[in-house]
Amino acid sequence: MSIGAGIALFVIGAILAFAVNVEVEWVNLDLIGYILMGAGFVVFVIGIIMMARRRQTDTVTRTAVDPAAGERVTRSSTRSPDQTV
Repeated sequence: MSIGAGIALFVIGAILAFAVNVEVEWVNLDLIGYILMGAGFVVFVIGIIMMARRRQTDTVTRTAVDPAAGERVTRSSTRSPDQTV
């Protein structure tokens, strides 16, 4: 969702900065457009980073002694996050 929000902020900022030619005394629409474009870029990059971190997998290896046999038992499990999110 943050990737889409970043793109939307960037597009709205670009429209305000480059396409709207309205002069308002109390606000500078070009500056607001540039600020929204910068915020959209930051949100987009954070979304990409969060998506890359979500795709990592964790591997856990546990070693224990089986009390019945007296042997070392090694168990390995791999966990990856749910990809349906």
